[in-house]
Amino acid sequence: MAKNVKKLTLASKLARQGAVISPKTITKRENGSVGDIEDLVGGAAPSTGPLYFSPIKTRKQRLLNGEAIRKTSTKEEILTPRVPQKKKRSFVDNNKIVALASGGAETPSIKTEAPIKKDTKPRIKKEVEPRKQKKVEEQVKMIEPQQKNEIDPLVNQEVVSPQSMWYRQLENIRSMRSLNAAPVDTMGCHQCADTTADFKTQRFQKLVALMLSSQTKDQTTYEAMNRLKARTLTPDSLKDMPIGELETLLHPVSFYKNKAKYLKQTTQILIDKYDSDIPNNAKELIALPGVGPKMAHICMAVAWDKLTGIGVDVHVHRISNRLGWLPRPTKEPEQTRVALESWLPSTLWAEVNHLFVGFGQTVCTPLKPNCGQCLNKDICPSAKVGVTPTKKKDR
Repeated sequence: MAKNVKKLTLASKLARQGAVISPKTITKRENGSVGDIEDLVGGAAPSTGPLYFSPIKTRKQRLLNGEAIRKTSTKEEILTPRVPQKKKRSFVDNNKIVALASGGAETPSIKTEAPIKKDTKPRIKKEVEPRKQKKVEEQVKMIEPQQKNEIDPLVNQEVVSPQSMWYRQLENIRSMRSLNAAPVDTMGCHQCADTTADFKTQRFQKLVALMLSSQTKDQTTYEAMNRLKARTLTPDSLKDMPIGELETLLHPVSFYKNKAKYLKQTTQILIDKYDSDIPNNAKELIALPGVGPKMAHICMAVAWDKLTGIGVDVHVHRISNRLGWLPRPTKEPEQTRVALESWLPSTLWAEVNHLFVGFGQTVCTPLKPNCGQCLNKDICPSAKVGVTPTKKKDR
């Protein structure tokens, strides 16, 4: 194995050259006796006098660190910035100066420091307060014209509603419905009729779609109507269709067996009494098997373009109660319809059904409403924003 070779350090190199003299006694340093260790590398030892080295690193290291060096006669020091001390301001009494000028004796005078001004805080308050008032006045001026324009000219301004914010809620629902499409917009009963057929056939198909839509999703109703239209959906074709085949075409519509029976009975009445057309008034429509008040009012609007009442389904019934649009909570859709028609302007009857149905399908859903995304979350009495359901304790 190779022997351990000791590395020569800078001190050992200098010792071999005889350039380092280690004094046994401490002597006073003379001027110019302090140097850097680099000056001795490769050079000869001084002839006279002891030599001392700077304990503050080496010259190269000090220069690399950016420290300024000031050479003095005895040692090298690092320059440090001096902070000037603040002088206390003093004031001389004017009476003393006048007395000295006239040859009078100097009288002792008490020096007083400059008084501290305490006007900063009041000045800040005086500047800030009028600015805040101006901002508030500007906001009020901007809000006032908006509130004036909120009232629809078609709406009676003297409406006495159970909910004072009802029109603002309606405007917010309009905004939300315009941004997001709902299933009722593309698959509602008004979209289920064959546009290439005659008007009498289209009215019959809209009535059939309304009868199938009870407690059924619009997508399911739309698909069932497409299957029926593929077999040429007319009063005569539906009359001749076997009940079993009709039930197969209607499945999976809710209560499809009962609805198939109602369709067969209604078709026969229309052929015998109305010349294969549908009645042109809500009273006779309600008299048909399987047709309720909601279907009758909606059918009058989409089939005959006549406004006879508000079509209240489960969505309109639920949302009206949640928004507080009713004098008291209701349990049946027909009760909700009567309560709404008692104060809601008739110019909004047709719009309310379409708005509330789509709003109930997308935002104000039955079980878990999206109150956090609703524009009415701050003015809705039933809003549940940031509320977490509590877990039931184990008994």
